[in-house]
Amino acid sequence: MTPTPDEPALELPGLVRDRVAEGRAKAAATRARRLADAEISEVDPVARVVLDLPLAHLDRAFDYAVPAAMAAGAVPGARVKVRFGGQDVDGFVVARTAASEHDGRLAPLRRLVSPEPVLSPAVAALCERVAERYAGVSADVRRLAVPPRHATTERGSASPAPPLEYDDAAAHRAWAPYPAAAPFLGHLREGHPPRAVWSAGPGEDWPALLAHLAAAALASGRGSILCLPDHRDVARLDAALTRLLGEGHHVTLHADPGPAARYRDFLAVSRGQRRIVVGTRSAAFAPVHDLGLVVVWDDGDDLHAEPRAPYPHVREVLLLRAEHERTAALVGGFARTVEAQHLLHAGWAREIALPRATVRDRALIAVSGASDTALDRDPAAGGARVPREAYDALRWGLERGPVLVQTPRAGYVLRLACERCRTPARCAACSGPLELTGPTTPPRCRWCATEAAGWSCAECGGTGLRAPVVGDARTADELGRAFPKVPVLSSSGEHVRPAVGAEPRIVVATPGAEPVAATGYAVVVLLDTWWVLGRDSMRAPEEALRRWCNAVGLLGPGGRALAVGDPAVPALQALVRWDPAGFAVREAEDRREARLPPAARLATVTGPPGALDDLRALLSLPGSAEVLGPVPTRDPDVERIVLRVPRAEGVALARALGEAQRLRSARKLDPVRIQVDPWEI
Repeated sequence: MTPTPDEPALELPGLVRDRVAEGRAKAAATRARRLADAEISEVDPVARVVLDLPLAHLDRAFDYAVPAAMAAGAVPGARVKVRFGGQDVDGFVVARTAASEHDGRLAPLRRLVSPEPVLSPAVAALCERVAERYAGVSADVRRLAVPPRHATTERGSASPAPPLEYDDAAAHRAWAPYPAAAPFLGHLREGHPPRAVWSAGPGEDWPALLAHLAAAALASGRGSILCLPDHRDVARLDAALTRLLGEGHHVTLHADPGPAARYRDFLAVSRGQRRIVVGTRSAAFAPVHDLGLVVVWDDGDDLHAEPRAPYPHVREVLLLRAEHERTAALVGGFARTVEAQHLLHAGWAREIALPRATVRDRALIAVSGASDTALDRDPAAGGARVPREAYDALRWGLERGPVLVQTPRAGYVLRLACERCRTPARCAACSGPLELTGPTTPPRCRWCATEAAGWSCAECGGTGLRAPVVGDARTADELGRAFPKVPVLSSSGEHVRPAVGAEPRIVVATPGAEPVAATGYAVVVLLDTWWVLGRDSMRAPEEALRRWCNAVGLLGPGGRALAVGDPAVPALQALVRWDPAGFAVREAEDRREARLPPAARLATVTGPPGALDDLRALLSLPGSAEVLGPVPTRDPDVERIVLRVPRAEGVALARALGEAQRLRSARKLDPVRIQVDPWEI
């Protein structure tokens, strides 16, 4: 309201006047910000942005204009928000250019989320290569490579790494038992990219040797990535590096510490403050500066296979990285996978292994009942779950330290059968299998938990029960009664012990849950070897040998191992000779004859029958490709086909699947699940 000349002007109260002024200031600031946003940067005004969208037909970079207000922060690797399809979408800047191939007007960047360059050019290129290798979408790979942002952590900074005090001659001394390690270390020191497959000997302190490798690479001015199956292995290597180099030279990247700690360590690597990375699957993508060495330990462990799309395997990610970034590469383990053997067969890598004489001096490995003397002493050894020979070995070991008993199943009694006719015991309510959960509990159903205290056999009417399959808890009970004065510990499932002392004790553990003994185990006994070999898997013999070798690898100096099983089984024969290399050669030959990986390349496609038909219509497969199936799955509405090509045409197969996925995505057809070289078929 405008006052007339005869009326005095109204005076606003002080509080209202301040709020009006504040509102005018905010409006002016908003207008200024909009003008600044509208003004495009004069230097490299175009940002190439990859979007966080899991759509195959949008798996490319898009050009956006860079507002002048964001010019300093929108660097390659920075997180931004852009407008796409009518909504705000997250993305990463991958490049800044002076011009765009797009003829029209470019939309400006919506917001600069963070100027921190968390996606390095090398990792961005690796994500694209991994996506192409596995017929996936690079956005899915980037989610594996870059952890979620933690704003508070981003504002901090890690302390600089202390001066390195390490003589790389120590690495040569540590690796001296392995003759072929000296050339590898020499090339690593000189900055060359040597590649090797390492077969560790029984009782080897592998964390210490890997720590020396990383230290040698750091001494030559380059960084390292060391990928391990789980957090327990990460903890062992973390401790070994700390003992060797002290604090401040390495970080561990895995999920257990929490998002803030993980992002803090990731930033320390991205900023170049740490050059050695130890971790699980995601560590394979760590943005290490001047990367010179990549290592994967125990590559046969299925924990290295990513369960999320596009399902990459750590070994393949690191080998791709080694190939394109020209870094040294080491694939190591107590056992050897067929894929690692293929690297040697193709000449891509060299072998590092102990001489046979050294292996014989390190451990004595035997199979129960393999000699006439053992059978004469215990004629029932062939049918006993824990024969007399095993008790003798445990007794001998307990005089010298802790002993390890590996059994493949967790629990108490996992299966019950009629004592008279051996018919499996079933629940009367739902026909599920009966089990025992403890020494004093009645039988109960594993499916519906109904107790069956008065069970009787439907076939013969018998009421007695026997236990054809027992777990670690029942094994611990039996050994506790046999050795009443010795402590018996269990390690399995959710109750895994990381380590035990050097005192005499019996440790019963499932594969992968074996604690590390302070001075190594005096004796390792492997039970129920038949059960591990009986798994319905192409990798069953290889996986069985890997589990046994990992247990025998925990022996101390002069230790002994005894496997309870059939001495004629090839995997047990390889264990007795400690010859995982020879076993891998034979397995590779068998797979070559059967045209199975790694001699061939496979892809499985799973989905509704109609979606599979659509995919096959869009696929442009190589001429030598075979289509196997479709076959039913556990879901009656889902089927699976298998695509097989010779190894030389594996790239063509992956590209054909990727192109078909882009066409399907653009047409919004029903999704299918594609796995290239799946860990299990």
